[in-house]
Amino acid sequence: MLKVVFLHPDLGIGGAERLVVDAALALQSKGHQVHIVTSYHDPGHCFPETKDGTIPITVSGTWLPRSVFGRFLALCAYLRMLWASLYTVFLSGLQPHVYFCDQVSMCVPVLRLFTSIPVLFYCHFPDLLLASHRTWIQKLYRAPLDWMEEKATGMATTTVVNSHFTAGVFRDTFKSIRRRPGVLYPSLNFQSFDRESRGDLSSVIGTQKIVDFVYLSINRYERKKNLGLAIKAFGLLKSSLGDAKIHLIMVGGYDDRLLENVEHYEELQKLTGSLHLGDSITFLRSPSDESKACLLKNCHTLVYTPDSEHFGIVPLEAMYCQLPVIAVNSGGPLETVEDHQTGYLCHPTVEDFAQKMKYLYENRHLATEMGKRGRQRVIQHFSFSSFTEQLNELVGGLAVSRP
Repeated sequence: MLKVVFLHPDLGIGGAERLVVDAALALQSKGHQVHIVTSYHDPGHCFPETKDGTIPITVSGTWLPRSVFGRFLALCAYLRMLWASLYTVFLSGLQPHVYFCDQVSMCVPVLRLFTSIPVLFYCHFPDLLLASHRTWIQKLYRAPLDWMEEKATGMATTTVVNSHFTAGVFRDTFKSIRRRPGVLYPSLNFQSFDRESRGDLSSVIGTQKIVDFVYLSINRYERKKNLGLAIKAFGLLKSSLGDAKIHLIMVGGYDDRLLENVEHYEELQKLTGSLHLGDSITFLRSPSDESKACLLKNCHTLVYTPDSEHFGIVPLEAMYCQLPVIAVNSGGPLETVEDHQTGYLCHPTVEDFAQKMKYLYENRHLATEMGKRGRQRVIQHFSFSSFTEQLNELVGGLAVSRP
């Protein structure tokens, strides 16, 4: 039995958080002890396993700001993660065999300099590529952070990424890191979707509405997710189908502490109003896991709009629930969605998305067949058991190699 301590900056609801929780559950299933140290955890905005006692959680550093007047988010994240690592080493009393870190690599130098414990770093995507470098002020601000990210990431004992796409980006971005990262695909815990769901779509879109085909979009309310594409494509589709009884449900991770979440949610509402789609689009913010599973089981097609998404767990969730997926032909979906077999990989244009949405509406037997093939693909390639075995082997190897 090994002890593994996870360090994660903000244990909310998102793909990165889901992976960390699943990694902890995977190691628990192998008999290991796990513990997550984080700088922020809101019991009202988190995955159930982190608040019901399944996974032990320690929160330290909430007194540090997330931003300064809505700015310097990256710097604050670095400081919070730096404190979390110092707390873990010197104050927590935790004595693990392996550290598991992700998202913010600033903790890695502290763990390597002050302990002999090996560090596994999971890189979801290089943060410097997600940041803005447009103005000279932004470039000046980001330069030391980008340098520290590369140097800190390179100090990890082992680094893994979430897809072969991200592995290529990692190598092209962090040129000073000669060691190639491994690939550990995120997985699905099938049990969470196999439970019987309560309720149906009527409680979401209104019991008085008659709808026979429902499109679903699931992503955080962030501009980089390109959610406006789903709304515009749906608007074009609706205008071409006339009186067709179709509906779009926009589901998004939402945190009112994040200014972009608040602003972009309002922007999407205004876009919907300008296209006169208010009666045909429903917005949901951070629904429960049970509600999300219910939507995936009862809608007809997933519309997934991020461009160059590093992986994307939502297409896997949709395919497991037998939904065909319409996604952009770049990034992670190239490795998860099989074009013309489990869905469609499209150009990120309104016309291409609307065309594929219309085709599945008019050929529902094909949508059903795609859904069945998608479920089998997820079971075969992205199972929780496969993820568990690979992670257990990684962690076990690191523990054995400890000097």
